[in-house]
Amino acid sequence: MKKILSFIAVMTLCFSASGAKEIKIGAIMPMSGSIAAYGQTAYEGLALANKLEPKLKNGDTVKVVLIDTKGEKVEAANAATRLITSDKVVAIVGELISTNTEQVVSIAETYKVPVVAPAATNDRLTQRREFVSRVCFTDSFQGDVVANYAYKTLGLKSAIVVRDQAQVYSIGLAKAFENVFKQDGGKVLKIISINSGDKDFKAVVSQIKKDNPDMIFLPLYHPEASMFARQAKEAGLNKPLFSGDGVANPTFLELGSSAVEGYMFTDTFDYEAPPTQRSKDFIASYEKESGKKEMASFTALGADSYFLLIDAMNKCEDPSDGVCINKQVKATKNFEGVSGVINMSSNGDPVRSAVIKEVKGGKFVYKATVNP
Repeated sequence: MKKILSFIAVMTLCFSASGAKEIKIGAIMPMSGSIAAYGQTAYEGLALANKLEPKLKNGDTVKVVLIDTKGEKVEAANAATRLITSDKVVAIVGELISTNTEQVVSIAETYKVPVVAPAATNDRLTQRREFVSRVCFTDSFQGDVVANYAYKTLGLKSAIVVRDQAQVYSIGLAKAFENVFKQDGGKVLKIISINSGDKDFKAVVSQIKKDNPDMIFLPLYHPEASMFARQAKEAGLNKPLFSGDGVANPTFLELGSSAVEGYMFTDTFDYEAPPTQRSKDFIASYEKESGKKEMASFTALGADSYFLLIDAMNKCEDPSDGVCINKQVKATKNFEGVSGVINMSSNGDPVRSAVIKEVKGGKFVYKATVNP
């Protein structure tokens, strides 16, 4: 009898193993080009998360298929089409910036493939879209955070905004800051528009010096923000500089050097103050894997995008069912992520905190946490 039971047990295990399959998740990220640092740091987190949790509870193996967008809109749309139609992915993580993520979502929506955006913060991204969620905060929230901190905590009463008119991220964040800063009682003296890829800000800096604001808000990505900071310092423009999470990357420090000392910005995560047990465990794994102690916030967000999808897939009878995955992602409550606890709203926006950091001694230093 024992031999029969043992045989049945072995056969059951063999059947389960043979029934397991490979499920693919797409990763659409800028791994080269001017904003490659965003994709590289986010993919570090996603790849490590996949290494730590490579299987679903039912035994299925999860494979991540990465496509480099080079930071371009057309490449992002093409990547989404290829991953869905050729690679047959059940979900997508990406892109990293809002403009390119909109391209991904427009394709994925047609095929009912869920998208989880690690760092695309533009408010419009989830509006009138069913198959998109994100693990980061929105521009309206971080714009609120910067405006209130600058006016109420630092006592800065006037500001000039320098925005990138080619990026929906920059336009949305600029508007959010302007609205709240004015509501608080502050004055926005001027809004100056630039374009992605601009390298000469001397005329802009000269104009700002004449207007003499208390602060400058730069809702830009790190290439332009770091260049502006360098030229502002060279011209003797010594005013507080603020940005959103677009500069939350070690490359910003490398490009800006001493010119970004004192620069303040909003972020989602601080590795020196891990908010959950998963944070602590993941940071330890990251240090062991990479040999680096400092972990970027985008790395945490890349990991959370993966872990959130795995959690949702484990709740689906068929973990390759995109409709079910999407539903479970948006139903997520009290999820312990690497970047913090995530509570998802029905439209795919998480309710979560933000942190404010400052560049000190060539490092990102935590200043405050702001809860929603």
